[in-house]
Order: sequence, then structure tokens, then C-alpha cells
Amino acid sequence: MMVKKPQCCQNRRGTMAGVFVVLLPLLFPTLFTPLSHASPLFSQEWKAPKPRHISLLRSALQRESSNGEQSDLWSPLEDQGWRPCFESVNAPSLPEKSQGYIQVFLDGGLNQQRMGICDAVAVAKILNATLVIPYLEVNPVWQDSSSFMDIFDVDHFIDVLKDDISIVKELPDEFYWSTREYYATAIRDTRVKTAPIHASANWYLENVLPVLQSYGIAAISPFSHRLSFDNLPRDIQQLRCKVNFKALAFVPHIRELGDALVSRLRYPHGDSEKHSTDFLQEITGVGDKQRAGKFVVLHLRFDKDMAAHSACDFGGGKAEKLALAKYRQAIWQGRVLNSQFTDEELRNQGRCPLTPEEIGLLLAALGFDNNTRLYLASHKVYGGEARISTLRELFPLMEEKKSLASSGERAHIKGKASLLAALDYYVSMHSDIFISASPGNMHNALVGHRTFENLKTIRPNMALLGQLFLNKNISWSAFQQAVVEGHQNRHGQLRLRKPKKSIYTYPAPDCMCHA
Repeated sequence: MMVKKPQCCQNRRGTMAGVFVVLLPLLFPTLFTPLSHASPLFSQEWKAPKPRHISLLRSALQRESSNGEQSDLWSPLEDQGWRPCFESVNAPSLPEKSQGYIQVFLDGGLNQQRMGICDAVAVAKILNATLVIPYLEVNPVWQDSSSFMDIFDVDHFIDVLKDDISIVKELPDEFYWSTREYYATAIRDTRVKTAPIHASANWYLENVLPVLQSYGIAAISPFSHRLSFDNLPRDIQQLRCKVNFKALAFVPHIRELGDALVSRLRYPHGDSEKHSTDFLQEITGVGDKQRAGKFVVLHLRFDKDMAAHSACDFGGGKAEKLALAKYRQAIWQGRVLNSQFTDEELRNQGRCPLTPEEIGLLLAALGFDNNTRLYLASHKVYGGEARISTLRELFPLMEEKKSLASSGERAHIKGKASLLAALDYYVSMHSDIFISASPGNMHNALVGHRTFENLKTIRPNMALLGQLFLNKNISWSAFQQAVVEGHQNRHGQLRLRKPKKSIYTYPAPDCMCHA
């Protein structure tokens, strides 16, 4: 079936019309004032707000850490008595005949897509179907068109799962018509659009299997959070874990650049040419002469989307409040869960994302000093460098992708949000400590993955911090004591998954066994 592509055309304007447009700002200056220097909305929204916790900040800048405090802070997690176990002892062999081909179309960012891939493999196993490498939708926020093969090592993915399900990179010629464009033009019998959130295995057997048997193919879209976390056979749960923690490896150039960044963080003085493309070869043997340093990764998710959706006040004044309100109206028609609460109520409930200043104060109170090597994992911070300046003042050795890698090294990932996130994910998994400023998909994915590997991960106590930051008279010693006590059991201690909770955030007991 041929689908006509829409055609667009541009009408050229005449010369006089062009001149008139150019002269409009001169003829009617007040008409264009809001878009220029005179607009409080545009000029003040990005004006850096002053620090909101000046007294705490002054004390933090003068802090000192004892050797004992640092030793406890950087010490690895003790063995918690659990180990990975996603390999079935008596895994059944693949059936000789597949029921048909399963296509899934995944939206969201990198980590949401990652979870969707794991679920897609599980659904293919449940249905005894052949999985087509998942199609990644263009992210509407980041406008990234990266494909599965741009991000993940597809050959590794297929090889690791070859004994579990059949996977193909492309559909055979007889199904050439089953494309994203085909399903966008009309209702199709082969598209399953009714998959409920957290559907059971039986739902797929009753609703998708008949489509496979009738047409030889079924396309499930949307496919985000479309498989239950509960009441599934153990082998299906372990298969999801196998995909997440073993089959999904990033493409080689992401791993190579990630290894280079990790080495530069561990050996900051290993080579005079910091940005050399041959850095890994040049530092061979450096570890024998110089003890590897430790570093912490901070995922600072403080973009405009997060700030607007939280409905919290971040100190930017009336202009910032108005700008975020207009953004909420444009994106979500003004409807957000927190909008009925005051800022104080939201902070008491721990619903406000931490600003760069606040996460810096948290780290300082925990015992990280100004010699701490900090890697900043983030895509775009609302307010830019001006808003990060306080954090950089607290941690002058803070690094990020741009400071550690040359423009040439970053050429393959420039402007590609998914690949930038993949690099941050890789570096985060190789850090001594990981901490996220706000809950979200990246936070959840890394908490789960690092739990699986028994790596130290600090989870901010959002409700406690919200209450502490509301107290404008609190002393540094009282703040520090409350922070340390409130995070004693939040350094990566294993937590068992509860019903309805994500297997990707809480891998025990589904993906792990008692040692």
C-alpha cells in the first residue's frame, strides 16, 4: 500500500513586503518591546537568582572534613548477602516455529525507552513471537531521532538473548508495509492500541496472540509501561533483568569515550594533554605511579520541564513564576498534580526538586569537601551556568562532558540527547558514588542498576531537606547533623521490591538471590 507524503511549499514574499517587515520595529517600537530588552518576562526569567540559603552557604564554604569522615563516606558498601541471578538453570529451548513478529514503538527519554525494550522482550517471550528491534520515537522535548542501533550495541543485544527469544533487525520483505507512517494514517487491524498500563501476561495472550495468528504481525503502540510488574512467572521476570543488566550495552564509541572520562576523573594529573584523543593509550601505567582518585557523579535534573511541572518557587521572582506558569499552560494546559499546594506545603512533602545550590549544601553537609572530584551529569540546567555557579563555588573541581572531552571527541554525540544521556549513564555506573538531585527515570534506572551491582548510591531525603531549607534560622551544625542522621540508611542499602513497584528500580528479589 502506498502512502502519500504530505508536501509543503513556501511562498516567497515580495521585496516591498520584506522591507516593510524589516522596518516594523522602527515604525512600531512598542509592539516589539516584550521581545527585547524592556520585557521583564524575558530579561528577568534568566537573571540569576541570589542564593536562598546565604547563612548555610557561607558556613559550607568554610567547612572542613576530618579524615575519618571522608573514610566512611568513600568506603564501598558491605556485602549485603544478595547476588545477581537472572540465568534460568533449566532454560527451555526456543520453539521451532514463531507465532509471528512483534513491533513496538517506544516514546520518552533514554531510560523510559530502556524499560520499554526490556518489557518488549518479555512480551515476545510470553507470546513466543519474534521481536523486531524496537522503534524509538522522536522525543518531543529533546527532539532526538537516534535509533536503537545508534545507542545500543545491537549485535551484543541479539547474541545475549539468542537462547531466550528470536530477534530480527528488520522485518522480512513481505511485511515491508508495517511502518510507523503506515500506522499513523488510519486505523489498522495489525496495530494494538488498547494495551492497558501494566497489562498482565494473560491480557497479551488473549488480545495480541490472535492478531499474530491472523496476520503474522502485531504492532503495539503506545508501548510505555505496558507490562505488569507483578504476577508474572519468575523466568519472565529474570528475562527482563537479563535484558536490562546484561543485554543492553551501549555502542562502542560511547563506551570508549566513557572509559576516557572515567580515567580523566580518576587520574586528573595523569597527562598534560587532557583532551588528547589517545588519552587511554597515554595513561597506560599511570595507575602504577599515581593512586587512582575517587569521584562522585551528580545527576542534576533541573531543566525547565522539571521546574515547571513541580509548581515550586525557585527564587527567580515574579518573572520566573509567570514564565513557568505560561510554560505549564502551553505544555499541559496548566494541569499539574502539585498546582493546588503552596510552595511551603510542597517542600514539606518533599515534592520540590533540589536546586544546584541546595544539592551542593546537601553534599557539603554529608562530608564532601572542596577537593572532591564531582562529575555533573545533566543535559540542560534551567537558568544555565548562572544557576550552577553556587554549586561550582562549593565544588571547584566539578567536571562535565565539555570540560573533560574535546569538541572532536564529542562530535558523534553533539546535539543528541539520548547519546549524551547514555554517556552520563555509563560514567555514573563507573563512579564511586552516585547521587541524583531529583527522582525521575534516570534516578530510578541507576538506583536499580547500582543496587544490582552493590554500588554506593545516595538517595536524598527530599521531605527532610524541604523542611530544613524552609528553616531560615537553622545553624550549619544543626543542618549538618540533621542531614547526616537523615541519610544514614540511604547510601545504597538494598530494598526489596514491593507490589506495583518497578523491577528496574528494585531488582531484589526478582533479579537477585540470597548469596
